Amino acid sequence: MIIRKSFKFENAHIVRKCTTERCRESIHGHSYRVEVLLESDYLDNGQMVFDFGLLKLEIRDIIDSFDHSVSIWSRDDPSYILAIKEHSQRWIILPVSPSAEQLSRVFFILIDRYLKLNQGVNGEKNVTLQSIIVHETDSGYAQCFKEDAYNIKMGEIDIEKIIFSDDIKNDWRDANLQKN
Repeated sequence: MIIRKSFKFENAHIVRKCTTERCRESIHGHSYRVEVLLESDYLDNGQMVFDFGLLKLEIRDIIDSFDHSVSIWSRDDPSYILAIKEHSQRWIILPVSPSAEQLSRVFFILIDRYLKLNQGVNGEKNVTLQSIIVHETDSGYAQCFKEDAYNIKMGEIDIEKIIFSDDIKNDWRDANLQKN
């Protein structure tokens, strides 16, 4: 069985080297929607795959880290990175470009790791992350499955190389959210 929980956030980025000049040369933002799809062939003690309340609390912190933040590719111009850090309290440095495709992979890796380390609250069993869908616009989205998230040909995403600003980390309910 598959369950789905949808989240929203606002984020700004530049996607360097894309074909659209506006997108690659100007910082711009989107009203994103992220869908988290979990699956299991078991139901927990409450007869659920995974309690939506837990998703709302725990997974929300991961996605909310990107809200009203600037996503920055670590390989961007150092002066641009410094300027963003100097003029914004909420920023995230990513080891990949912040395209919808790569954001879906980043969310998959962060949420997959969290789920692997934080199950068993109410008898959950074999709950896995089926996919992540990142809607960048009303008409465009990227969907990531496990084989995409860990596909080195799409760029390595080392969770330790995702850097969240202190302002973001201060909002986490679990101060070790990234280290879980």
